[in-house]
Amino acid sequence: MKAVASGTRPARVVSLIASATEVLHALGLGDTQIGRSHECDWPPHILSLPQLTRPKFKIDDSSREIDRSVRNLVERGLSVYEVDAEALKTLAPDVILTQDQCVVCAVSLADVEQAVESWTECRAHVVSLSPHTLEDIYRDNQRIADALHAPEAGRELNARLRDRLAQIAADVAGRARPKLAFIEWIDPPMSCGHWMPELIALAGGESAFGEAGGPSPWISLGELAEADPDAILVAPCGYGLAKTLAEMALLDRDPVWLQLRAVHDGRVFVSDGNAYFNRPGPRLVESAEIVAEILHPGVAGYGHTGNSVVRHRAGLI
Repeated sequence: MKAVASGTRPARVVSLIASATEVLHALGLGDTQIGRSHECDWPPHILSLPQLTRPKFKIDDSSREIDRSVRNLVERGLSVYEVDAEALKTLAPDVILTQDQCVVCAVSLADVEQAVESWTECRAHVVSLSPHTLEDIYRDNQRIADALHAPEAGRELNARLRDRLAQIAADVAGRARPKLAFIEWIDPPMSCGHWMPELIALAGGESAFGEAGGPSPWISLGELAEADPDAILVAPCGYGLAKTLAEMALLDRDPVWLQLRAVHDGRVFVSDGNAYFNRPGPRLVESAEIVAEILHPGVAGYGHTGNSVVRHRAGLI
């Protein structure tokens, strides 16, 4: 299916948010993309597209240092990311995909507006996404499809995602619902909100923290101990599996962490928080499968254990 900007001219799309890039390609409209953000990395072939953004902090720093740098920028009223305004203007996109959910997680609508404010001939349609629930995600999928004059592609994608998530829920239906603590950031600790409590419930569990559609809450290890979860999944936003495993040493040195029942029972898992869970895109289906496998081993077998998610015990995989 080909999308058009006007008449018969193919649309030119710049996506400045990783989840929107994934949605664009899941819609079958990936050939319209001409530019990306520094975070856009899936599907892999889009890495050859011009990169139009960069963070103002060191992405290789520890979670504590990243948190400190980002807080400092925000407290000073500064943007966390930069958009290459000249490169964006040169590409002359018809559609720009961005977000206004979180100024910390990705390039925001304000960043885009600042980049194009002096671009008097800009006719690009800016689509800003702000998902907080699964229904919001379906809505945003459709908004992207509609912006590219491909509404049926949006309906088809949402139908596929709903069907796959419904199958996961059916696979674990009628079983006990273990309590899962999802760790979205390690230092300082943060748990999950937005769509994740819904996803955990759909996968046959109960989220120890956070409310569906609400913000991700900061927590303490003392509160984690009080919640006494049956299992813990650590998947920090923006972190791949290797970096998360390296940062687990911070937790393994803490006496409160070491006394947790889930830690003693070997029910701590580490996954790729960059690819899954924290991106409101098509791979939330795989995210739900990972949660179901953790909570219902032997029942929900989707092939992620040992690959996309690993068991962690006292610093050892």
